Formats: sequence, structure tokens, C-alpha cells
Amino acid sequence: MTPEFWHNKWQSNKIGFNQQQPNSLLIKHLPDLKLSANDQVFVPLCGKSIDMVWLASQQLNVVGVELVEHAVIEFFEEHDLTASVQPHPTQPNLKQYYAQHNDITIRIWVGDIFELSATDMGPVAAVYDRAALVALPDSAPEHLRQRYVEHVIELTNNAPQLLLNFGLNPPAMDAETLLSRQQGGPPFVVSEQDLHRYYQAHYQLQFLGQDDYAPTDRLINQAWLLLPHG
Repeated sequence: MTPEFWHNKWQSNKIGFNQQQPNSLLIKHLPDLKLSANDQVFVPLCGKSIDMVWLASQQLNVVGVELVEHAVIEFFEEHDLTASVQPHPTQPNLKQYYAQHNDITIRIWVGDIFELSATDMGPVAAVYDRAALVALPDSAPEHLRQRYVEHVIELTNNAPQLLLNFGLNPPAMDAETLLSRQQGGPPFVVSEQDLHRYYQAHYQLQFLGQDDYAPTDRLINQAWLLLPHG
């Protein structure tokens, strides 16, 4: 999966992954992270998610990263936020958009997440992963999903995570479609077994619940809480 893939998605407005309302599982389960006012939450591969504005409304600072600059510009424009732009001091392919929202800061890095460092992030109290893990394949030779998991842990010093994933609803699919959803994407379906494989060395994983779904729904929105060991 190349950067051009995501640039083309935004240019052609094929952004069904972008929600118009704050995510219901975020609203329900944010308290499980036990955050305090002015803590900073990291939203990886954030797009122009409205969830960032909702997090700011909860008196939380937000830092995101997004590959497609067009999405970041639209985010600030759509929410009437006047953003300043700052280039990265050493990485020419990175720049930062930032604005104040009711005395809370929303920052979004534009560029490749793998070029960011923990210094760029600043202290992170929690990670909110709504659509990042499921956006990445884990096929050879890149193993992007595994690299992403390890890099986010490094960027955030093993901060707790609220992770939204997709579960499968097999009764709504024939065998061919079921196999396609497990192997094709994005979004990719990441099994519970794979979640434990990615995260169990660093976190205790707790299944929090899932959205209501109809019998014909093929994918089920699910929430997981990842708490560091010890």
C-alpha cells in the first residue's frame, strides 16, 4: 500500500471511513482511559476526523498525524479553526498545523508517521486509534501493521490506548466474502488473536464492547482498552 493510494482516496472523495458524528464507542469508553483535563491524546492516521474536535471539547489536547495534507486543511476549515503552519526543524517532509480551540490545542503533523519521533509528539497520556490499525495491511515484505504498532508504542512511551476494531459477522456473509474481508481491505479485519499477538508484550487487553448491529451488517464496530503492564 503506497502513499498514492491514500492521496487518490482523498482526491476522489472516496472517504467513507470519515464519520459525520463523533464515534459512539469513543463517547462511551473515553472515561475508561481515566484522563485528566489538559492531557494530550494522540490520534494516528487521523484524516479530518470530527472525533478530534470532540476530544478537544472534553478539555483534552490533541495531536494527530495524517499523510494527506488536503485532509488536514479541510479539517481546520470545516471547524472554523485558524491554523498556523510550522515546518519540522530537521525533517523536510514533515510540517505541523496547529490551532487553539477553547484554550485547547489541536496539532496535526502532515507526513509519514514513521518519520515522527517521541520528541515531536510531546507527552502523550493516551492513544485513540479509530481507523489506523485497520487501515494497514500486514503482508510481506513491508509488514506495515506490525511496524505501526511498534512505532506508536515507541512514540507514546507505551501510553494506554482506546482501540476501535472491526469484528466479523459471519452469518451476513458467504464463505467467499468472509475470506475476502479477512484478507482484503482497507479496512482490514484484525482478529482477536492478532490483536493479542501485536500488543500482549506491552499491554493487558480488555474487550469493552461493540456497537449494535443488524443481522445483515458484515462488520461490527468493537472497542478494546489497552493498559500497560504494571
